[in-house]
Amino acid sequence: MYIKRNIGWGLILRYAWKNLIFFVLYSAVIFSLYNFLGWTFIHIPFQPLSIIGIAVAFYIGFKNSQSYDRFWEGRKIWGGIVNYSRTWAIQVLSFIKSDDSDFDKKMQVQMIHRHIAWINALRVQLRQPKPWAIKENRMVEKVFDRHDERNISCNEAYNYVSMREFSDLKKRVNPATHLVKNQAYDIRNLREKEVIDGFQEDQMQSVLEEFYNLQGQCERIKNTPFPRQYGYFSKVFTWIFVLLLPFGLLDVFEDGTTTVVASVDDWYLFLMIPFSVLISWIFTTMEIIGDNSEDPFAGRINDVPMTALCRTIEIDLRDMLDESELPEPVAPKDNILY
Repeated sequence: MYIKRNIGWGLILRYAWKNLIFFVLYSAVIFSLYNFLGWTFIHIPFQPLSIIGIAVAFYIGFKNSQSYDRFWEGRKIWGGIVNYSRTWAIQVLSFIKSDDSDFDKKMQVQMIHRHIAWINALRVQLRQPKPWAIKENRMVEKVFDRHDERNISCNEAYNYVSMREFSDLKKRVNPATHLVKNQAYDIRNLREKEVIDGFQEDQMQSVLEEFYNLQGQCERIKNTPFPRQYGYFSKVFTWIFVLLLPFGLLDVFEDGTTTVVASVDDWYLFLMIPFSVLISWIFTTMEIIGDNSEDPFAGRINDVPMTALCRTIEIDLRDMLDESELPEPVAPKDNILY
């Protein structure tokens, strides 16, 4: 998640430089054909082009609205994970009480640490790229290469579970699911030993059920691509518009030359190039914004900051255990909070 109030031009150019170069060259070629070679027949009336532009703008607006809904739903889901994580820690600390204080402490640490393993394993699972994931240009990908988190998800559990449990997780397709399952087994064992009663068991199992619900909601967003009929044709329509735009602007600026001095006619028509580049950049940028919000868990610039949220949960839960050596909150990298 980008946290700086204003997006720097360096980052903007990382996304836009290829398009800007293409738009400048494309507009310049059309201007040269029209103005220097006398191909006056290539201009088209701007009126039908303006209708296309309005239609494309509405289409992009709808796509961006739905893409943002996916991001905001993902952020709300992780807000639920934060809240239920604290609830889980409270239940573990308050319910697990017996005559053996050493056993109680061992179980409390084990179950709370396993939960920290779960949130981190879930985070890395969600970060794995899908076949339909957006592909950025190399300048943008270099930013993510410096901050890579696409490691094997079970590795995130290494510091929080026993070696025996970790060895089992390495064999699993979905480590996060099995971490919650192991929590359920511990609850069952606590009930059998009469450390907790039936009501407490039911409450703790209910929280585990909610963890599965939240995980499933994340996986639903991650495993369901944004409807391609909207994502694909938004790009097609945008590029049809920007490719036709210079031809329509020839018509606009050609009419404008009748109101200026003849000696500056050519320069007035030359304004077609910067205006064409500017309008094309605006439309393609709006289209790219929608693409970047389709998958809120990919670990990109505008995605849900799952790493920071996991660290926040870890700090809170380990503080509840009265641990002294707490990790530092996650700091942004290049103004990006992951």
